[in-house]
Amino acid sequence: MNTDLDIRALLQHSRGVITTLQQPNGAYPASPDFSAYRGYCWFRDGSFIADGISAAGEVASASAFFDWCTMVLLRHETQLEAVVAAARAGMPLPDEQMLPARFTFEGDFGADDWWDFQLDGYGTWLWAAASHVQRHGVDPASWRRAAELTVDYLISSWQRPCFDWWEEHDEHRHLSTLGCIAAGLRAAADGELVGADRAAKASVEADRILAFIESDGVSDGHVVKWIGTTAVDGSLSALIAPLGVIAPESDLAARTLDAVERDLCVDGGVHRFVDDTFFGGGRWPLLSCFLGLARVAQGDTTRARELLEWAASTAIDGGDLPEQVDGHLLYPERQAEWVERWGDVATPLLWSHAMLLRLAVELGLAAERDQIATEVTA
Repeated sequence: MNTDLDIRALLQHSRGVITTLQQPNGAYPASPDFSAYRGYCWFRDGSFIADGISAAGEVASASAFFDWCTMVLLRHETQLEAVVAAARAGMPLPDEQMLPARFTFEGDFGADDWWDFQLDGYGTWLWAAASHVQRHGVDPASWRRAAELTVDYLISSWQRPCFDWWEEHDEHRHLSTLGCIAAGLRAAADGELVGADRAAKASVEADRILAFIESDGVSDGHVVKWIGTTAVDGSLSALIAPLGVIAPESDLAARTLDAVERDLCVDGGVHRFVDDTFFGGGRWPLLSCFLGLARVAQGDTTRARELLEWAASTAIDGGDLPEQVDGHLLYPERQAEWVERWGDVATPLLWSHAMLLRLAVELGLAAERDQIATEVTA
């Protein structure tokens, strides 16, 4: 996968994986056949998928996903309002009554046990929807009530500990989660998703979260995995780009990305965190793409291209991208237990394909749909 033609062909395949597997109502499956993910759409994964496919010019696909988000949130409007009312009364609801991270394609809660209370996806959908509106000039009016509900939910709840991106450690407040929430509230404040009064409240709260990140979420000059640790997480690159929570030219961004490279990156592949035992703790193509996006934002396109090429090199025959790869497992002795529990690593993972597209767009390698198809078949 070292030639432009190979990468462009993979990008065309990635586009097809996302758009053909998308459900008629707009939901994106995390991975169509992986046992633990089958039949579910995550707000987090789906929002980053929608942002990637939107950046690649698939306007209708991304809009359909935001329609799905709206359907889900309006279906659970009463529960969202109950969470907000309880928080305002000083009697917050227990975690099991908060909104889950994933829903069935039909918009229902899952029937099986999961590590569900996660806030990041709700911020991410606001950010991705606002980015889509700005990018393509679509009318967000039909999403407004869902955005209002989400803004209220996040303002009422952002200070609560919850599970992180990886559905672990619900006892902590995670910086990637806080970054997603801040990005979503900032997008709601600056965009056209909510009315003026809510926009003003969202702006104030986004500023509070950003101040909290800088005061309590930093150790040795870099952002940390959760409040109270000194370790980093591969997801922190997203705070620089594409979320734009931390200015790419800042010392904080530089030291955070350097820590991610030093502690988690091996030959272009990025681990989630140093104690990761999931499937043995492999390297994730989507995290390499997040790091690449952050490096582009800093102006280092050479490093970003290296990271893109590593992510592309993980494609199996046929072009599908996995969730993670082995070859440099942190805990190889833990791999078999996950394979026995859930089967082989999720492949294709739509989020991996979306992040490859998103980075390729920033590097000028993924143009509009018709142009890519012409170049690949020429």
